[in-house]
Amino acid sequence: MAKSVLRPVIKLRSTAGTGYTYVVTKNRRNDPDRMVLRKYDPVVREHVDFREER
Repeated sequence: MAKSVLRPVIKLRSTAGTGYTYVVTKNRRNDPDRMVLRKYDPVVREHVDFREER
């Protein structure tokens, strides 16, 4: 079964500068711009913004 072009796999990189990443899928129809999520960074042990990298 082929992967959907509408839901690409993206990397979310921490803005705290630790280099920690999450790998998620996003819906291009609902989120056409770069995604920013507030998630837990275990290196700094707090919630920080994670931005989509390409």
